[in-house]
Amino acid sequence: MSQSKRAELIRKALMLFYRNGFHATGMDLVARETGVSKTSIYKHFRTKEELILAVLRLRDENFRNWLYRRMEELADTPKGQLLAMFDALGEWFREDNFKGCMFIKASAEFQEHDHAINAQAYAHKQLLVDHFEALARQAGLSDPHVSARQLLILKEGAIVIAAMSHTDTSAKEAKRIAEDLLA
Repeated sequence: MSQSKRAELIRKALMLFYRNGFHATGMDLVARETGVSKTSIYKHFRTKEELILAVLRLRDENFRNWLYRRMEELADTPKGQLLAMFDALGEWFREDNFKGCMFIKASAEFQEHDHAINAQAYAHKQLLVDHFEALARQAGLSDPHVSARQLLILKEGAIVIAAMSHTDTSAKEAKRIAEDLLA
């Protein structure tokens, strides 16, 4: 399988896992939906978990690139970008294919703290905190690390409520709370 076919397999598997969940998506379905035989899949990924890890790496890269770019497009100051995160989330929540956070789902399905999938899901969140902390530091906030963690908690809560309520109101509510925290 060429690198481009491998990348396409990961991209299509990402959509399947995001839509259906990790445990509910069997390798037979992955093969059928991607058009790649199970034999070919297993030549590149020894286990389903290896494929899931590749999917999470792609989702991490795509999501962070999208979120950071939207934050920069929506605001030109570090503090403004931290608040704009919630506007970007609201846009995501309104998309037809919004199904919540893939990393929250991964950690819920692979709960053991030393499981590679759980660890990779948490690593995604830590990368977000690192970025938020850098912005908080640039914004001159008194405790950038605490502010970054609080914003992450708001962000994650907004995502969960949006997925459960099927509305974007949690993004607006979280932004109002963030404004108070950053004041």
